[in-house]
This record gives sequence, structure tokens and C-alpha cells, in this order.
Amino acid sequence: MSNAPLADRMRPRDLSEVVGQDRWLAPGAPLRVAVDSGRLRSCVLWGPPGCGKTTIARLLAGAIGASFAPLSAVLDGIKELRAVLERAAFEARGGKRTVVFTDEIHRWNKSQQDALLPHVEAGDIILVGATTENPSFEVNAALRSRLQIVALDPLTDEVLVALMRRALADPRGLAHRAVQVDDDALLLIARAAAGDARRALDDLERCVDALPDGAVLAASALGEILRRTDLRHDRSGDDHFDVVSALIKSLRGSDPDAALYWLARMIAAGEDPVFIARRLVIFAAEDVGNADPRALQVAVAAADAVRMIGMPEGRIVLAQATTWLATCPKSNASYKAIGLALEEVRRSGARPVPRHLRNGVTADMRAQGIGDGYRYPHDFPGHVVAQDHWPDGVTPTPYYQPAGLGEEKLVAERMAWFARKRTLSHP
Repeated sequence: MSNAPLADRMRPRDLSEVVGQDRWLAPGAPLRVAVDSGRLRSCVLWGPPGCGKTTIARLLAGAIGASFAPLSAVLDGIKELRAVLERAAFEARGGKRTVVFTDEIHRWNKSQQDALLPHVEAGDIILVGATTENPSFEVNAALRSRLQIVALDPLTDEVLVALMRRALADPRGLAHRAVQVDDDALLLIARAAAGDARRALDDLERCVDALPDGAVLAASALGEILRRTDLRHDRSGDDHFDVVSALIKSLRGSDPDAALYWLARMIAAGEDPVFIARRLVIFAAEDVGNADPRALQVAVAAADAVRMIGMPEGRIVLAQATTWLATCPKSNASYKAIGLALEEVRRSGARPVPRHLRNGVTADMRAQGIGDGYRYPHDFPGHVVAQDHWPDGVTPTPYYQPAGLGEEKLVAERMAWFARKRTLSHP
């Protein structure tokens, strides 16, 4: 093991050495109770890279005295799975259980996941899957219903610092180097690792390898060693959706600085700037709406500009649109209104358009009375007239309720004036 990476040498040897997952593995916690009682059920370990999924799976198998059969959903298919299942069945006849560990289980397609189902259902194996993606979306419903979802926590900076201190003092780790590392340096390494224990330990080893035995590693010496461009961000997975959600919620909360931070995260991670611009256009209509109709104009102009000039200059356009949208008055009245109208359409179906609202464009149509009774608003004072615009069987309903902020305050006043004029002009 002396030539293995530090992260491998420092893998926990039993569940008591696992850190950062106390709500599952501390004494009395759900997973720990299941292990201690020998009643471990099939489960899926869901968490970010480097939080300990593979290590925990191996330790769970060891803790209950089961064989450990690892599979990779990237490298292995049905053939390899069948071989593992046959071996598990053979061992089961001798009274030994098997933990089948499937790394990145979300990468198996439906038929591959379905192949596991009867064996999990019958209890022939204990399936432990690992995924960085939300199992609610990436694991088949039938299989998911038979698995306990274990949502592992991201490792905090404090946990990573503790892991690195353990590695510096442990004979398996870097104790033989007798290197001293400043607290500030450990914290910098932890922050650069973004919750990934493997990354933190690998970075620590690289930093120590650059020093002579007995030296002191200071934070000031880390800049060049830790410089990296691979910001952790899966552009098609949970990182993508979580950061987008944070951007939208910061905009909705009228917090331009937080919105700029999440925008910067997306840009630094290499997100498609056109995708970001599309999200801003949607936000402008959904969350600003008529409180400031210019918001949609700004967002659409930003989307056009990003397509025109590309990156890196496009970041300036996105920043301008982001700060404008964040500081606009907010209204979701239009968003709610179309939702209510669609509910009515689904409930009542396609009601016939009243004859007076239909367009009698030909003499034959007019002869049939199409268009008769329509009251042309421009022929009336104020260009407003009382008129029924609803189909039979649908009750007139005030779907659109202006929020009373920004421009919508004026819209509300105008709508009230329309209502009064219609009343006065009623035949």
C-alpha cells in the first residue's frame, strides 16, 4: 500500500472511522442499527463525489460478514451481473450473504436495473447502489421502492481538515514525513476540495511531496499547487439543477449579489451561456411579469446578445441582466393566471366560441349570423364597452390579480377603471 495514493491508504477500516455521516452511522443511527442487528436491507447511497459511498458500502458488507461483490455501471453489464448473481446464489446455499455493490447505478438503463429487481425482491442479495444523482429521477420506480434511500451529507471543511490531520499523524499516511501544516493551509486545501475527501487527501499529498522532510507547509505556498480549473459541477446532473435553482431563488429574493455569485459558479463551471440566458428570460416573465415589463425586454436582449458575441464577453451581458432582474419589483400574477386558466380549460373542455366573438369574414358567414352582436370598443367612450367574452358554461373568473407593485399598481388601477366603464356602458 506504500505506493497507493494517500486517499486509498487512509480508507476507514471500520464504520467507527467514517466521518461526516453521523446521522446514518453514529451509534443509534438508522443504518448503524440495521448493521448492528444484522438486518441490513438493500439501499442506495446518494451523495456527492468523495463523501465515502464506496468505502461505506465495503464496510457495511464487512460489518455483517457478507461477501462484497463490486460492479461498475460504467464498465459492467448484464453478463458481469449474471456472474455475480450466480456466485451469490452459490454462497447463499452455504449460508453466506453477498452485498452486490453497483457504483454509479444511475448509468444502468431500465432493463439492466430491472435485472436486479427479482433478486432484491427475493432477498438473494443485498444490493447497495451508489449514485451522485437523485435516485428519484435516475433509479427505476419499481427498484427504488425496494431500496432504502441513504442521502449522504457533503463533507464540511471541518470534516476534511480533521481527515487531513489524521492522515498527517497516521503511519498509513504521512507520519513518516514529519511535515507540519498550518491550520490556514489545511483550510485552504479543504475549501479547494469542495467536500471531496479523496480530492483533499490527494491535494495534501501533492503539497507535502513538494516539501523536504520536517518542513512547514504554510498557506502562502499553496496558491500555485492548488491552482485548478476543474470546478466540481456536473452540467447534466444534480450540481447543474441545484445551482440553477439557487440562481433563480436569489433573483426571486431580490438579492443581486447572491445571484451574481451563482451566475459566476455557472460560468466558471462551463455552463452553456445560452442556457443561462434562457433561464433569465423565463424568470423575467414568471417572477417579474408586469411589475416591470422591461424585464422581459432586458432578458430577451441579453439572450440575443449572448448568441451574438459569445463568451467571455457574454458574461458581462448576463451580469447586467441578472442585476436588473434581481432589483426589479416582483410579480408572479401572470404565471398564476395562466395556470388557473389552463385548469379551467382542462375542466370544461373546448367550449364553442360564441357567435358574436367569431370572425364573419365572408358574406355567407355573416348571413349565418357569425359576428352579429359584437360591440366594437372603439365606437364607445374610453374605448371600453360591456361585453361577454366567455363561452357558455364557463363562469367569468378573475384569473389575473395584479400584485400592486411597480407597473402592476397602475395596471390594477386601469383594470378597475375598465370595470367601471363596462358597468356604465352595459346595455
